[in-house]
Amino acid sequence: MPSVTSVNVAAHLPAMARLQPAPPALHIPCGPVGPGQSRYTSFSFAELDRASSRMAFALASIGIKRGVRTVLMVTPGFEFFALTFALFKIGAVPVLVDPGMGVKNLKTCLAEAKPQAFIGITKAHIARLLLGWGKPDLTILLTVGRRLLWGGTTLDQLLKDIPADSDYPVADTAVDETAAILFTSGSTGVPKGAVYSHGNFAAQVELLRQVYDIRPGEIDLPTFPLFALFAPALGMTSVIPQMDFTRPAAVDPVKIIAAIKQFQITTMFGSPALINRVGRYCVEHGIKLPSLKRAISAGAPVPAAVLERFAGLLSSPAEVFTPYGATEALPVCSIGSREILTETRLATDRGAGVCVGRPVPGIDLQIIAISDTPIEHWSESRLVPDGTIGEIVVKGPQVTQSYYNRPQSTVLGKIADPDGIGFYHRMGDLGYRDTQGRIWFCGRKAHRVETGTESMYTIPCEAIFNTHPAVFRSALVGVGDAGQQTPVICIELEKSAASSDQAQLRQELLLLAATHDLTRRIKTVLFHPAFPVDIRHNAKIFREKLAVWAVGRSL
Repeated sequence: MPSVTSVNVAAHLPAMARLQPAPPALHIPCGPVGPGQSRYTSFSFAELDRASSRMAFALASIGIKRGVRTVLMVTPGFEFFALTFALFKIGAVPVLVDPGMGVKNLKTCLAEAKPQAFIGITKAHIARLLLGWGKPDLTILLTVGRRLLWGGTTLDQLLKDIPADSDYPVADTAVDETAAILFTSGSTGVPKGAVYSHGNFAAQVELLRQVYDIRPGEIDLPTFPLFALFAPALGMTSVIPQMDFTRPAAVDPVKIIAAIKQFQITTMFGSPALINRVGRYCVEHGIKLPSLKRAISAGAPVPAAVLERFAGLLSSPAEVFTPYGATEALPVCSIGSREILTETRLATDRGAGVCVGRPVPGIDLQIIAISDTPIEHWSESRLVPDGTIGEIVVKGPQVTQSYYNRPQSTVLGKIADPDGIGFYHRMGDLGYRDTQGRIWFCGRKAHRVETGTESMYTIPCEAIFNTHPAVFRSALVGVGDAGQQTPVICIELEKSAASSDQAQLRQELLLLAATHDLTRRIKTVLFHPAFPVDIRHNAKIFREKLAVWAVGRSL
């Protein structure tokens, strides 16, 4: 990638507005027109650029300036996208938290971020007051919609005095200057604020373009709103789906399919839960999705059966891609459904882990010996041989450098590279590299079960049980004292198997476990009605909660 000293992710929007002013940048749903059908309001690249500039002037007029940390809690719609680009243009720092992470975590995140400004819809401000979010740091309040008893002003009031043709100059931000604070999902602990630089965003844009061959003029359906922010940089039009973004597993597949067909969507991003739901509906109703050139699914490993089902809806050579990464580093690796279904699937079912593909260009990925303590300096002596399960660490321009206001997490998560440039980020994941240079994911480091005689890894063990037709998903947990745990497998059944004889199923699963070295020590099978999962992707299993639930039931 070219070496530059300054970059601003917002600069892509005015560039696209000059290059292609009239084509739509956004299609926003504005109401139903029939069963499963929605009406959309369209905004061109020029309109989005002008609106974001007007909003930048409005924000600056109330003190939101370069470097000001600003919470943005606005429903995914035109104001959300225009305000985000406005903040980037100013050089302010959006603080983006997922409302689905829960009230307690939200309060903790905002306390750590210490935001100076809060932009939110009416409901967000009511929650802020009732729950004490952001105290005592907030000094600037802006309401998108109706303002009630709290202070500050409204966006509509500010925009009245700003000319429609205002052109806000994009801040000349440095590559390493903080662009945003994005909080992790907290799937293995308290959510942490990853500090994104403008350089991180620029690297992500270029890698998405390069890895997935995304070209100007394509139509994108981002079922995770933040992904829509990359669309202007890639010259894509974004169609915002009509859905509850915090409940992807409950999405109405009819509305997703209708949007794909109405706009001839070429690129779609969806969590594994959403891909699964839409795919099942399409198969049941004989629906194909020929306009899609690619579907991208991330957030958790995607079962091969889900990939096979959705890939079957596409026209050749389209396929489903499953990038590997995290909030702190994305993308890291990528693989397509064709390679999974023809090469790696069978190995996964035998307990080899999930193949996440080869590292993307420019990323330095290494596998080191597993450690739960901080590592101060990088040393090649920590590397493990290919084929050996270890801890995945990465270095590259898309990798964030620190967590905001969490120095201990930064120390634990980063390894300084004194002999090279930069640092390695510890993904918190376990895996290995095969002889073809592909990376195989074996689960979270925090989720491994240590029995005292061996280490057991979640993804390889669970794959054995997932081959049973009655199993929807499984989760390996450890019960007992650390280092001397008893392995327990928790099972969530397919809906069609919910009324099955659980005693018979338990015997079948124990026999299945006994036939594999990886799972032969598992003697306890527990059936759970519905696994606790993360809200954002509805796919990451909260194994810590299952481990607590399993205590007592497994004795």
